[in-house]
Amino acid sequence: MVDDLDKLVRHALVIEAEEARQAGAVGFIARALTQATMPHKATSDNEFTRQNGHFTLTMMSPRRVGLPYGSIPRLLVSWVTTEAVRTKSPILELGPSLSAFMTELGLTPTGGRWGSITRLRDQMARLFASSVTCIYDDKDKTGIFGVKMVKEAHLWWNPKAPDEAPLWKSTLTLGTDFYEEIIKNPVPVDMRALKALKRSPMALDIYCWLTHRMSYLRKPTEIPWAALQMQFGADYTRTRGFKESFLHHLRAILTVYPEANVEDGERGLLLKPSKPHVAQLPPALPRLKNPPASEPLLLPLPIHEGNAEPHLRASTYEIAKQAAPKWDVYELEQQWREWVDKKGPPQKPDAAFIAFCRKKANQRT
Repeated sequence: MVDDLDKLVRHALVIEAEEARQAGAVGFIARALTQATMPHKATSDNEFTRQNGHFTLTMMSPRRVGLPYGSIPRLLVSWVTTEAVRTKSPILELGPSLSAFMTELGLTPTGGRWGSITRLRDQMARLFASSVTCIYDDKDKTGIFGVKMVKEAHLWWNPKAPDEAPLWKSTLTLGTDFYEEIIKNPVPVDMRALKALKRSPMALDIYCWLTHRMSYLRKPTEIPWAALQMQFGADYTRTRGFKESFLHHLRAILTVYPEANVEDGERGLLLKPSKPHVAQLPPALPRLKNPPASEPLLLPLPIHEGNAEPHLRASTYEIAKQAAPKWDVYELEQQWREWVDKKGPPQKPDAAFIAFCRKKANQRT
């Protein structure tokens, strides 16, 4: 664990030493998605609702496609928002090849049924087919804002040849209302922080919310744990379990965003005025450069959000990669955690996960 923390601290020092703007790593996230979040895990329903006080976000998708979930849609939304702000255009080009586009998201292309290419294409279809309705409702007023995130998508990549440039460019045309909203109210984030935290959708959500909240916080504010659970962890049945998981993720976030002045209060999370992780930028945003590759985050952050989830040591992932060399170990982790949800937490989670990976590898051979 000490070695894992040392690596995370070194990663944080790189971010702190060179501001995101200078490194060309400034990105953006849609403001609505910092107030209420997307699903953390797969759901059989095609409608999903998150609530934050008087604000409610509902996401819907065609039933045969399904709702987006996990870390990949969050990385996609950040890329879409950043590119729209940069180009000032609702029509976005997704890069010369699938491999190049995945590199921009911080993903390594891997093939097969459970590989990153398959998962990315699946989550892109889910996200781009979805629509979002935001409702603000209190005693005095009601506001309703519905958007289709993507009006049109053309994805011409060949998944079996990710480095190959297709004959036609892959493009997105954003919905007019969604485009105008993200251009008007983008939330600046550090793309290196997103890539460092990408193993956990909950960590991504907390980071984006925290840097946005700190941009307008003027006095100490304590947010009850029950309210945070509604916003970030409605899947948890117990507030205590949610709190433990939230604080676990927060420790990693504060390592890459140490300026955030937060602490566990009497009833909830106590926020104190702090410097935003990325300062607001002038309207003329320079073209983003490719930021230097950062060291991957090795703190044991779970991909799958659930109840009383077992935590794995960082060294376990390396052993798991050796046990199942042709598999994406993080996809295997998600499958394993879904199995754990049904069967119950094992007494020795690290050994159980390695055995699960070894069994999957033997099934393929």
